[in-house]
Amino acid sequence: MDTVILSRIQFASTTIFHYFFVPVSIGLALLIAIMETMYVRKGNEEYKRMAQFWGKLFLINFAVGVVTGILQEFQFGMNWSDYSRFVGDVFGAPLAIEALLAFFLESTFIGIWIFGWDKVSKRIHLLSIWLVAFGTMLSAFWILAANSFMQHPVGFQINNGRAEMNDIFALITNGQLLVEFPHTVLAAYATGAFLVTGISAYKLLKKQDVAFFRKSFEIAAIVGIISSFGVAVAGHAQAQYLVETQPMKMAASEGLWGESGDPAPWTIFANIDTENQTSSGEVQIPYLLSFLSYSKFSGEVKGMLELQKEYELAYGPGDYIPPVKTTFWSFRIMVAAGSLMIALGVYAIYLMWRKKMDKPNTWFMRFMFWGLLLPPIANTSGWIMTEIGRQPWTVFGLMTTEDSVSPNITSGQVLFSVISFTAIYAILGAVMIGLFIKVIKKGPYAMDNEHGESHDPYNKED
Repeated sequence: MDTVILSRIQFASTTIFHYFFVPVSIGLALLIAIMETMYVRKGNEEYKRMAQFWGKLFLINFAVGVVTGILQEFQFGMNWSDYSRFVGDVFGAPLAIEALLAFFLESTFIGIWIFGWDKVSKRIHLLSIWLVAFGTMLSAFWILAANSFMQHPVGFQINNGRAEMNDIFALITNGQLLVEFPHTVLAAYATGAFLVTGISAYKLLKKQDVAFFRKSFEIAAIVGIISSFGVAVAGHAQAQYLVETQPMKMAASEGLWGESGDPAPWTIFANIDTENQTSSGEVQIPYLLSFLSYSKFSGEVKGMLELQKEYELAYGPGDYIPPVKTTFWSFRIMVAAGSLMIALGVYAIYLMWRKKMDKPNTWFMRFMFWGLLLPPIANTSGWIMTEIGRQPWTVFGLMTTEDSVSPNITSGQVLFSVISFTAIYAILGAVMIGLFIKVIKKGPYAMDNEHGESHDPYNKED
């Protein structure tokens, strides 16, 4: 493999691994803030215990996420130095603001939250976790501002062969950012919610600390269903924006080589032949692609072959069609995982509304346990579609991936770092899973047990 392919593999693997942790941190921070708010307002110690228990998982996840994020940024200098030279004055600014403002905000108030339970007032302590939750959102905003520039470059000028920022307001009001940010943050809230409902479902199946985990399940289920529906609405807005700014990505996500027709159907399944540039055996839903693209049941979508000709006129000779199969199927995996999340969330709310959470169906709780995997699947496949569908560009319309790689590295050097980073990440992942399991097994009343106190004063089965 050449250095470009190996560098892409490395960046993809480290990004995917890092992104397992980021949504969990954002989602858990919100849930913990909600639980502590209920403690401060109601004075019920059980809500305090919830915030502390789920806070342990948040802190473990946050620590590992920081380490994996550092390795990501190293790669810009190691493997993508030409990219860094060309757009560093634009791309580097939001990353610097994220580190100096958002990350320091999170870190400072995490410290107050960890050590301030008996040292500051309840309201100050509550404020600290809400500022942590705000900091995670702020961090996501600035990172997505950088990513949105790669998808739809704005607020810059070319000077001496380099892109230089000339309008930071344009950067932070980028239309891509305005649709990408809510979609990503709501997906993160759903990720945290389904992690809590999944772990709670497991504990309820085991009949351990039943009252505690039932209440945790109910709080998380409400957040989960609201955020899951929100993700779908934000995703619809993002699809419409793609039609305007990255029509090739939209066409690839539909396996659409020629015109879609008017009205345009949405394809559920297709056999995609990239060699002959055709699709066959389509299973389609009439009108739906037109609705996704234009919010009306009419309108056609351009195909890849027509767009290829337009791109050649605009950018010169080259192959501007991305890996179609990857883009097509990653989009469908994301949609399927998101649909299952909505279905599980709706049924959970139904059980709560009918007051049937005392004895929920065993099969449903098993589904909810495994449902904690759905958000990571949706998040990962969504980002794969977003990044692969932009190829061959690193910065759309400005710089190709092939031109972005460092010129003086060898494939052997990159391969060594791929193997090294993968081994480090495997160790980090194993450690994190081990710590999660240890905390979950001990349960929320571990400290009480050590002091000989009641295991769960709210659980009649204990």
